[in-house]
Amino acid sequence: MSKIKRGVSLYSYQDEFYTGKMNLEDCIREASKAGATGIEFLPEQMLPTFPNISDDFVKQWHEWMEKYQVEPIAYDAFLDNKLFANRMLTTSENVDMMKRDLKIANRLGCKILRTLVSTPLEVVKQSLPYAEEMNVKIALEVHAPFTFGTPWFEERLDFIKESGTKWFAIMPDFGIFAKRIGSIFQDRYIREGGTPEIIKMVSDNYENGVNKDETFEKVSKMAEANETDKSFAEFCRHFVYTDPAILTENMPYIAHIHGKFYDITEDYQETSIPYHDVVKTLKDAGYEGYICSEYEGNRHIQDYMEVDSIEQVRRHQALLEKVIG
Repeated sequence: MSKIKRGVSLYSYQDEFYTGKMNLEDCIREASKAGATGIEFLPEQMLPTFPNISDDFVKQWHEWMEKYQVEPIAYDAFLDNKLFANRMLTTSENVDMMKRDLKIANRLGCKILRTLVSTPLEVVKQSLPYAEEMNVKIALEVHAPFTFGTPWFEERLDFIKESGTKWFAIMPDFGIFAKRIGSIFQDRYIREGGTPEIIKMVSDNYENGVNKDETFEKVSKMAEANETDKSFAEFCRHFVYTDPAILTENMPYIAHIHGKFYDITEDYQETSIPYHDVVKTLKDAGYEGYICSEYEGNRHIQDYMEVDSIEQVRRHQALLEKVIG
């Protein structure tokens, strides 16, 4: 039996949280009800007092973990390089910010700190001794349109391999395995005035491996293509499909995974990402960490229907349970 565990990033409930339909405890409760045992948290999004985290809140947080029988897994950090209009933050200021987040993650019981592509490698290097002190591993999110093999990623992976550090790892996001342009995206652009035949052609080209830039250039030159068609072709340039086999050779460096999804149908299928193929690869390679549900389809349906993140996460957890086995 696979030892892969299932969690939920509370980012998945952003729509209901923003509109006030759910508070933080509601999000944790719904993640637990969906069958998750791990929680990924974004304090910067969900705590008005951030970065000031009181002892009372930390106590309440751990009480919620116990009440809903879940554990804190990952802390999503954002390195705000552009806090000032006239300059970027210095390396030492960035390191201080990283240390601040590592300390908060430790207080909340999270063993993983998610960092982004915008985080300079030098900042990570200088933060590693503190990461070890806090017992929190820094994990770099591998997120579309970047993926394995791109220069920024390879530079960081080379450092992980050459240094032998145990405190810097990678966090693949399932968005890098988008095999198709899902119906949720096609439908949105058609509602906005896109030409159905052109939208289908762009989507088919993507699925068939046609160069995305060439498709964009083709649509840009089509007399019958309107601005929405061109916008869709541009939008599709930001998707990537990576062969899941790449996970196997990089398994020693994977600490955590974002189970990105955009839409789970009533028959529990994700229309963009081949979940069975990706999860089977992880199972065969012996991955034993968490896959956390991360719902991002809300922004593509808000124009015509009410978002139901609770149901989408429930379906996603059911899909994961089935494919993990």
